Amino acid sequence: MFVCICRGVTEDEVNGYLDEGAITVDAIGDRCGAGEGCGTCLDRLDEMVCERAATCGLRRAVTAA
Repeated sequence: MFVCICRGVTEDEVNGYLDEGAITVDAIGDRCGAGEGCGTCLDRLDEMVCERAATCGLRRAVTAA
């Protein structure tokens, strides 16, 4: 299933980035561009990061643009 339609990123790809140590939404975006388009995928990416983290304390870093 696609997580990010804008960049064509699938859940399997995101899980691979999580396996490689990407522990934030920004780290995932740096690898594949997810979250840099319309932003609709940010909530799902955050869920995936949270599910993988030991606690839900690791959250997406909000940067001022």
